[in-house]
Amino acid sequence: MKGGGGGSGAGKRRWRGLVIGVLGLVVLSMLVPLGFLLGRFHSASTSVFVSDQLDAAALSAFGSGIRSYDKYDVQSGNRSKSEKDQSKHVQDLIKKLGPAISKDMLKNVESGSKNHSISSVKKHDSRQGKGSPAPAKVDLQPVPSSNVPEAQKVEGSEPNNVAIVDVGKSCELRFGSYCLWLREHKEDMKDSMVKRLKDQLFVARAYFPSIAKLPTQEKFSRELRQNIQDFERVLSESSKDADLPPQIGQKLQKMEASIAKAKSFPVDCNNVYKKLSQILDLTEDEANFHMKQSAFLYRLAVQTMPKSLHCLSMRLTVDYFTSPSSDMEVPRSEKYSDPTLRHLVIFSKNVLASSVVINSTVMHAKESQNLVFHVLTDQENYFAMKLWYFRNAYKDATVQVLNVEELDLDYHDKAALLPLSLSEEFRVSFHGINNMSILKTRTEYISIFSNSQYLLPEVFPSLKKIVVLDDDVVVQQDLSALWSLSMGGKVNGAVQFCSVRLGQLQSYLGENSLDKNSCAWMSGLNLIDLARWRELKLTETYRRLVQELDIGEQSIEAAALRASLLTFQDLILALDGEWVLSGLGHRYGLDSQAIRKAAVLHYNGNMKPWLEMGIPKYKGYWRKFLNLEDQILSVCNVNP
Repeated sequence: MKGGGGGSGAGKRRWRGLVIGVLGLVVLSMLVPLGFLLGRFHSASTSVFVSDQLDAAALSAFGSGIRSYDKYDVQSGNRSKSEKDQSKHVQDLIKKLGPAISKDMLKNVESGSKNHSISSVKKHDSRQGKGSPAPAKVDLQPVPSSNVPEAQKVEGSEPNNVAIVDVGKSCELRFGSYCLWLREHKEDMKDSMVKRLKDQLFVARAYFPSIAKLPTQEKFSRELRQNIQDFERVLSESSKDADLPPQIGQKLQKMEASIAKAKSFPVDCNNVYKKLSQILDLTEDEANFHMKQSAFLYRLAVQTMPKSLHCLSMRLTVDYFTSPSSDMEVPRSEKYSDPTLRHLVIFSKNVLASSVVINSTVMHAKESQNLVFHVLTDQENYFAMKLWYFRNAYKDATVQVLNVEELDLDYHDKAALLPLSLSEEFRVSFHGINNMSILKTRTEYISIFSNSQYLLPEVFPSLKKIVVLDDDVVVQQDLSALWSLSMGGKVNGAVQFCSVRLGQLQSYLGENSLDKNSCAWMSGLNLIDLARWRELKLTETYRRLVQELDIGEQSIEAAALRASLLTFQDLILALDGEWVLSGLGHRYGLDSQAIRKAAVLHYNGNMKPWLEMGIPKYKGYWRKFLNLEDQILSVCNVNP
C-alpha cells in the first residue's frame, strides 16, 4: 500500500511539472513576438534619434570625412542607414552583379577610406566667441603608390577665414585624385532611355497592388497591368537604346499617364514606400559599389608599372649580364667626390624617369662639364640603370649609379633607413564650415623626404653642398644659380607650400615649440648643405623622432612625415616660388604661362607623365626629353 501511494504522488508531481512547462512555453511564445515588435519600434526610434543627431552635428562629424551618412527626411518615415548596412548591401551586390572584383581587392579600396584618427581637433581659440563655428578639420593621407601600403590620416585645425573650395560630398577626401580624374573624364550617361523605362516600370509595380484592390477600377487595373507587361517584354528584348522599338515613345507616354492617374487614387502608402525604398537603396548601393570599383581600377592603373617600362628594365638587365664584363668596366671618376663641382642626387627606380631628369638638366645647363649626377636606386633596378647610363651620354656631364642596398656606410642603423624609398606624397584635406555654416572642403598635395634621403651625409662624406631632385621633375632652366645661394645657417633650401602651415597640423605634430605660421616645404628640388647637416646631426635627430613617435595605427610613412617636418623646423631656406611649379600630377587647370616660366616642373601626384593616366596636356613637357628613336625603346614599345 505504501509503495502504491508513493507512486501515485510521484505521478501527480510529474504531471504538474509538465503542465507548468507547457504553460511556460505558451507564455514565452507570446512574449517573443511581442519583444520582437517592441525591439523593432525601439530600433526605429533609435534610427530617428541618430538621424536627428547627425542633422545637428553633421558639420563637426564631417571632419572624419570617411563615413557617408545617408540622411533621409525623418518626417516622411525614411530611415538612416549605417555604414555597416551599406557594406552589407555592397557585398550582396557583388554577388548579384557577377565577378566584378574580389573581396581582397575591395578591401584594398575601402582601406583607403576607412582610416583611424590619430589626434583630435584642437579646441576653440580663446579669441573666438562662444557662437563661433568649430574650426575646420584637416585630414592627411599618403597618396597611394607602390611604396605606400595603406592610407592613414591626421587631423588638425585651420582658421575659419581660410579660402575653401567645395569639392562636393568629400569625394576627393575618400578617393583622392581619382575624383579629379573622374571630373575631367566624365561621360554622358549611356542608354538613358532604357534606364528611364526601368524606373517607370518599378514605380508602376509599386502602385499596381493598391490599384488592383480597388473594386471600381478594374478597367484601369487591367490597363496598368498591360503597360507593365509591355515594358517587361521590351526590356527583356532590349538592353540598349539602339535596340528599342520605334514606338517606345508612345508606350512611355502611356505609362507615365497611367502612373500619374494611379497617384490620384488612395493607395496603401506603406506598400508604395517599401517598393520605392527598395529601388532607392539598390541604386545608392550600386552607385557606391561602382564608385569603389572604379577608384580601385584607377589606383591599380597609377600604381602599376606600365608593361613597356617593365620590358625596358628587364631587357637592360639581361643585356647587362650577357655583355662582356670588360665592356662594362668603368673606372671610378674623381669627379664623383670632387666638392668643387656641382653635384645632383636623384633617388629613382625608374630608368626612363631618371633619364628625363638628367637630360632636361643638361640640355639647359650652361656648363654641363661641371655637373655630376648620382642616381641612387635599389638592387632590382641597379643593373638596368648601370647599362643605360653606360650606353647614353649627356653632353659632358658625369653620371654615377649607386645601389643603396650595397653601400658600405658607417651609419650604425642603416638597416632602419632601407630599403630604398622615394619621396613620400601626402594628400591634405581641410574640411569644415565657413562663416555662413556651409560645408566646404579643399584638398592639397605635398611631397616630403622619406627614409632614404637621410642617408645623404653618409653616402657623400666628401661633399658639402648638393641638389636633390625627385625623379618626377623636368628642368627647364639652368640650375647653376642654386650653388651660389647663401644658406645662412639653414640646411634645406626648398620651395615652401603655404597652403599648409605647421600650425594647422599642430595636433598631429605634437605640442612642440612650433612656429605656427611656418609653411610646409616640398621635395622635388632641394638645395642641401651637407656640412651643416652633419654638424647638427640631423639624421640622428630624424631617427630619434621616428623611434619616439608612438605610431599606434599610423603607417611608417605617416611617422616619416611628422619626423621630417620636425627635423627641419627652422632649418628651411625658402626658395623663390618660380623655381618650382608643383601639381602637374594632379591639377588640371595650371596656367600655361606659369608652366613655361617655372625653372622646374614637378609632377607630384598620382598621374605621372609616363603613365597612361597622366594628364595629357602636361605630357609634352616631359616627353620631349626622351630619345624615342632609341632601338630598345622601340622594341619595348615605349611611347608615353
